[in-house]
Amino acid sequence: MKLSLEEFRAWKNKSITLLGMSGVGKTHLSKTLRRYNWFHYSGDYRIGTRYLDDHILDVIKQQAMRLPFLRGLLRKDWIYIRNNIKVDDLGPVLCFVGKLGNPALGGTPLKEFTQRQALYRQAEIDAMMDVPAFIRKAQEIYGYQHFVNDVGGSLCDLEDQGVIDLLDRHSLILYIQATEPGEEEELIQRAVDDPKPLYFRPAFLEEQLRGYLEEKGLEYAAEMDPDDFTRWIFPHLFRSRIPRYKAIAEPLGYTVTSKEVSLVRDDQDFIGLLEQAIARKRWR
Repeated sequence: MKLSLEEFRAWKNKSITLLGMSGVGKTHLSKTLRRYNWFHYSGDYRIGTRYLDDHILDVIKQQAMRLPFLRGLLRKDWIYIRNNIKVDDLGPVLCFVGKLGNPALGGTPLKEFTQRQALYRQAEIDAMMDVPAFIRKAQEIYGYQHFVNDVGGSLCDLEDQGVIDLLDRHSLILYIQATEPGEEEELIQRAVDDPKPLYFRPAFLEEQLRGYLEEKGLEYAAEMDPDDFTRWIFPHLFRSRIPRYKAIAEPLGYTVTSKEVSLVRDDQDFIGLLEQAIARKRWR
């Protein structure tokens, strides 16, 4: 969405999509804005509670059925299992995505991993396609004035231009860029120290998996330590996403730095930051 400063200031019900790598401040900023009449739409929360809920439960039940005690209880409907996904704790979604590698070390086999990756990708697309409806609900049902769309770091890897076009039509896209010296390395190190499940573009995963197996002298993904592979691949993933974010933000959106975002204390600070981003961009 391309706006002049005058158009932005006259925009009564603002809708902003936050784009950027995990760790640059998207969710922290969204949680801050929640206190100031902004509806916080968490893409990952929508994914977990709406589009992957049954799939997550199926995986949990499969594990539970391996235990004779729980198997009997489940088959007789004497107990039930449900997800407890929270905006601030997406553990069940992360567990479902899993880490590729040796099942004996907690990894997910390659075939199953790629199936879950495909399910996650479609779920993220579906969650983003819901944004216009939730913009309306935020205003008409819940009475919020503004809307902030807190998207996952993998949005740039979905390879679905329809999603990007829809977000551009219904919101202002704001890319939060890590630019301070050492900041990218800090984000990478944080992920290496605490490796979490990730979404990968199929072609990227295939290429990186081949490189990892060759470097480690392994033949199959089933031989890999899942944490080691996740640590190894993250820096490659991080650097591959930067040009993809820019390819979205440069023609369609606006860019701010994570340092600028860290200085936002309330909604007025945020509005001021958006005005700065608009003012320094010159559309051709």
